[in-house]
Amino acid sequence: MTMLNVNARAVLLLNASYVPLKSITIRDAVDLMMRGVVDAVDGVAARLRTPRTVFEVPSVLRLRYYVNVPQRGAVWSRRGVISRDQYTCVYCGVGAGGERKGYRVRRVDFTVDHLMPRSKGGGNTWGNTACACRWCNHRKADRTPHEAGMKLLWEPKRPRTNYLVADGDIPDEWKVYIRV
Repeated sequence: MTMLNVNARAVLLLNASYVPLKSITIRDAVDLMMRGVVDAVDGVAARLRTPRTVFEVPSVLRLRYYVNVPQRGAVWSRRGVISRDQYTCVYCGVGAGGERKGYRVRRVDFTVDHLMPRSKGGGNTWGNTACACRWCNHRKADRTPHEAGMKLLWEPKRPRTNYLVADGDIPDEWKVYIRV
């Protein structure tokens, strides 16, 4: 997770593929521009005055060459699985606060289910675990979903962790490139 410290003196840096990388200072933006490694994309973050000219620093810069940013893998945990699935059962779709057979479903009614049971070689991985309500987990028991005649509503996957969190007022020029 990259934290965007948004202020009037920040510039959004995009990869060559227009994927946001991070926010940088005006000073770093000028340095990148002087070295010729970025192109101006949108807006004006600052105007730097010299005795002879005014130099505008764009609000959004894009690297000229693609930089490979390895995706940091999320560490598996029970809490992480339940959070990834947002307290929603992978089998019946009931969520926390919903109802099941007249019973109000609470967060404590959710467990982590191993699609391939541990007794059959399944492990604690993002692709093998999903959030399940206690009723579906009890029905499935020590079987695979296929053996229990149950269908998955979605395929469990490793969560994305290469997202940005913005703190403060986001400039309008940035909103095209980051999901607000």
